Amino acid sequence: MHTDRETVRELDVRQVDGEPFGHIMDALDSVGEGETLRLVNSFEPVPLYDVLTRKGYQYDAEQVADGEWHVTIRPE
Repeated sequence: MHTDRETVRELDVRQVDGEPFGHIMDALDSVGEGETLRLVNSFEPVPLYDVLTRKGYQYDAEQVADGEWHVTIRPE
């Protein structure tokens, strides 16, 4: 069921020491129906896109500033 008002959770991994992949997967596991995850990263996380597609997520990526990318992720 799609609603006009979805909850957006934000995960900013720019300050994560080391690989943020585990943090991203944990956050995705906690996203419920009608929720969206906005990932904030310092670069475009191209390697993540294949993983998201395989796991059944849709995503939109946008560079909003130098060194700041927003990737909006939602279940298909």
